[in-house]
Amino acid sequence: MLIRDADVLGRGRCDVRITGGRIADCGPGLDPLPGEDELSARGGWLLPGLHDHHIHLRALAAQDGSVRLGPPEVGDPETLIAVLRQVDRALDPGSWIRAVGYHESVFGELDRWALDRVLPNRPVRVQHRSGALWILNSRAAALVSLDDCDLPGVERDDAGQPTGRLWRLDSWLAERLPRRSVSLSAISARALRMGIVGFTDATPELPDESISDLAEAVRRGEISQRLVCMAPAKARDPEVARFTLGPIKIILDDETLPGIYDFAADITAAHAAGRPVAVHCVTRTQLALTQSALDIAGIAPGDRIEHAAIVPEESIPWLREHGVQVVTQPHFVTERGAQYRRDVPAYEHSDLWRLRSLLDGGVAVAAGTDAPFGNTDPWAAIRAAVHRPSWLPVNDCVPAGRALALFLGKPMAPGVPRTIAPGHAADMTLLRVPRAEALRNPTAELVAATWVDGELAYLTSRY
Repeated sequence: MLIRDADVLGRGRCDVRITGGRIADCGPGLDPLPGEDELSARGGWLLPGLHDHHIHLRALAAQDGSVRLGPPEVGDPETLIAVLRQVDRALDPGSWIRAVGYHESVFGELDRWALDRVLPNRPVRVQHRSGALWILNSRAAALVSLDDCDLPGVERDDAGQPTGRLWRLDSWLAERLPRRSVSLSAISARALRMGIVGFTDATPELPDESISDLAEAVRRGEISQRLVCMAPAKARDPEVARFTLGPIKIILDDETLPGIYDFAADITAAHAAGRPVAVHCVTRTQLALTQSALDIAGIAPGDRIEHAAIVPEESIPWLREHGVQVVTQPHFVTERGAQYRRDVPAYEHSDLWRLRSLLDGGVAVAAGTDAPFGNTDPWAAIRAAVHRPSWLPVNDCVPAGRALALFLGKPMAPGVPRTIAPGHAADMTLLRVPRAEALRNPTAELVAATWVDGELAYLTSRY
């Protein structure tokens, strides 16, 4: 294909030729080749397609048929009870209710007995907004034999009775539930309309069967995008085009932090397998522990911090000097502002979801949506990076071009920007307007076309 009259950063208005999945030529007035398709960009901005560097695809797909039980849709106990009972009346007897997005601001620390008072006879499972916790009522607990489970993630009361709260036990729970058919095609199609050419699935401890399912979804075209998967070290990289095993995800929780040398050993094992690590850090303690463990194990290219929700100023030089990348979610301070203002101590507000100070400090930073635990639209995250809430004591916002660049990094090196140039992969997004106009109001509505591996995967009906 020959793309005519595109606005390309650093080249101005020019033509771009795609051959064999790569950019073959860039320049003004390129002569068409025999049989070559042509598309006029009409002066629109042609840029590397967006890559969502942190997303949970299967959880996002599973939201279809799930009930929202958290802000902003549900904000108080009365609404939660009304929603659950309304759904209960609409379902066949014996069907499970799967609810997502719960936060303590709605009903406090939800447990099995609180859910029993609402729906005692139907199995109910509720996922916390963080994705780290499931809450089961007693009917659901009986169906998965929770009382017979002695895993550390099963919370118990003072009498030793399971409370129905399961921490980081997604795989255990999934093995005991009826297998659901999850379609990813709608998610892929929606992402193409937003200009997304790639995903990094950050789901921890995916079983090999689920990894194979994702690879197969890419192979058969259900997922059109490139896909990087944070699979465990035991899994082998399936030989599927556009599918890659990336860094190994390591989850940290303050209540169950590993010993420093055990943690370092896990990092060393990942590096020995030729894999970097991506460490989930949302507290000051988790980041400090990760720094110490990496100092012991050593740094490998591609090692990264996921989220970096709290970054003390003194940690910035360490991140820069060690070349550790940060993959963050700039929209969380907007989406969760009320909860952060209430739950995060005021003295930590200046360290909360840093952005400009990291970039100015020389740290390689990229962004992901963390969907479904955050808004699926990367353009909303871009706008949030430009306009941060006024209650934050540090003005850590960035210009729109810098915010957009957070989604333009390489899949395996998120802090390294991609470009439109001969020899590069033809993973591109065309906007309907020139660069200067797009940066004044960056929005998914501007996306006119998306190419993945040289294939025109989406073209708006307006063209």
